[in-house]
Amino acid sequence: MEKLFTPFQAGDTDLVNRVVMAPMTRSRAMSGDTADELTAKYYQQRASAGLLITEGSQISVQGQGYLFTPGIYSGAQVQGWQKVTKAVHNAGGKIYIQLWHVGRISHNSLQTDGQAPVSSVAATASNSTCYARDESGRPGPVPVSEPRALSVPEIKAVVQDYVQAAKNAIRAGFDGVEIHAANGYLLEQFINGGLNIRKDEYGGADPENRLRFVLEVTDAISAAIGAGKTGIRLAPFGRLFDMHAFDNEEETWLLLADKLSARSLSYVHLSDQQTLGEQAIPAGFIEKFRAACSAPLIIAGGFDKQRAEAYLQEGKADLIGFGRPYIANPDLVERMANDWPLNEVNRATMYGGDEKGYTDYTFWADSQD
Repeated sequence: MEKLFTPFQAGDTDLVNRVVMAPMTRSRAMSGDTADELTAKYYQQRASAGLLITEGSQISVQGQGYLFTPGIYSGAQVQGWQKVTKAVHNAGGKIYIQLWHVGRISHNSLQTDGQAPVSSVAATASNSTCYARDESGRPGPVPVSEPRALSVPEIKAVVQDYVQAAKNAIRAGFDGVEIHAANGYLLEQFINGGLNIRKDEYGGADPENRLRFVLEVTDAISAAIGAGKTGIRLAPFGRLFDMHAFDNEEETWLLLADKLSARSLSYVHLSDQQTLGEQAIPAGFIEKFRAACSAPLIIAGGFDKQRAEAYLQEGKADLIGFGRPYIANPDLVERMANDWPLNEVNRATMYGGDEKGYTDYTFWADSQD
């Protein structure tokens, strides 16, 4: 029997199927970094997914690295997201928000008073860009700025920023939150032993130290809103934004898997970066991670219906995340269930702009009229 279209319970959230819309930056929040009616329409169109996970939403001004991304730290942003959650729930969907702090993948122009971005250490990400304004004031990719290392008291303050963002998310009507600890952003900047050479309790050769920050964030959010409403996204062996291999890399990720297993989270979400032009998660690792972590497992990265079903049947995952196919196919669940062909993504309209390439992709039913 096919599993992809069967129900599943992730923490406190009952899902009607095992299809997850993976988080994807779209940079459409053109006014005050706030979700609006167009955002609501975009997510409502895709509400037949078992679970929608929003684009990364910065937990503070400091956490932003891209223009026009909707935050979750101000009252206006909470009100904007309320429109989204109401629209999704009215369509019968479930939705989590991804909590985002980019760390060093930012630019001075995005920071308060032009301050430096922050990271685990004061090392600039090589060959990396964020999305800010260039010297002429035009939005576009710009080289990231040199960061400074967070102090221990500042780390504690960022943990509280995450907590406040999670509380804001529940106030906005979200079913839960996903902690973004992947893709070379702040929390991974602490996890990665090739970057984090701090000499205090948050870094160095001991993986327990490098995992301390992400686990403090996870525990604080779980205490604030409930572990059953808390998920986390990881990118084991990820190389985005100048993340490098390091000693005992597999052991670090499996240690984190074990620690997360004890926390009764809604889910753990693994991002395989092969579709982003990076190396794939090594063969056999997912099975090891699965054995170490009892939480419901989402895997995303280049899946189609057939591969998704195979992973579910083999017990490699409980839920499958789909990214780019959801950009062009708001009715992806129905298309996969009926083996209908998929729309092609227009890459030119993936980031920024208006409804073109955002909410104007056709549903299969409409295309048959």
